[in-house]
Amino acid sequence: MAKKRLYRCFHYFTRGELALWGTSTALILAFFLAYDRTQFGILAASLIGVTSLIFNAKGNPFGQLLMVCFSALYGIISFSCGYYGEMATYLGMTAPMAVFALVSWLRNPYDGNRAEVQVKRLERRDAVRIVILTVAVTAVFYFILAALHTNRLIPSTLSVATSFLAAFLTFQRSALFAAAYAANDLVLVVLWGLAAAEDPSYLLVLVCFAVFLVNDLYGFLNWLRMQRRQEAARCYQT
Repeated sequence: MAKKRLYRCFHYFTRGELALWGTSTALILAFFLAYDRTQFGILAASLIGVTSLIFNAKGNPFGQLLMVCFSALYGIISFSCGYYGEMATYLGMTAPMAVFALVSWLRNPYDGNRAEVQVKRLERRDAVRIVILTVAVTAVFYFILAALHTNRLIPSTLSVATSFLAAFLTFQRSALFAAAYAANDLVLVVLWGLAAAEDPSYLLVLVCFAVFLVNDLYGFLNWLRMQRRQEAARCYQT
């Protein structure tokens, strides 16, 4: 039974996806072994995070479950570095939104297949609402983070904005969610690059988000393919 499940798992992903996941985990493990073999929390968060992204790229709800676990670990790591915006964002927003997204994805399978969510194309009113909410949340968090004397206030605020946008788009089942997460990864590469320059123990977090960036870009491209395939199938059926 175990061999059969393993066989199905490996055939569920394409060779390219397995190569992407394998390369990503290998880089994370290599930096962990080369630079700091004590940060097991960061290692666990990185491996869980990169695994969640490959499932998310397939539109599989299991990726959202893993994202909840990643958010909890990442919140703890952010607190240790004084990045209170990251902590508040992932524990107070990304993790709960991942739960809502999990429910949304499970309730909207594509053609009865629970391993693939039905992609939703955003309407104009949805886009306007998302932009307004993102601006409002960003403005509120800027003053909260400033009051908490958050390290590197501007990048931290940009991270809140891109994280909220990505989380909301994930709940909406829009292909744009992966692009928003890629934008968030760029901000976090800068944020943790600055932290790693002062404390090399955070280098693994920097590598983690650099790897996330590549995975999210792939996720965006794959969701666009999923959207075209699903819409073409609906047109054929009608």
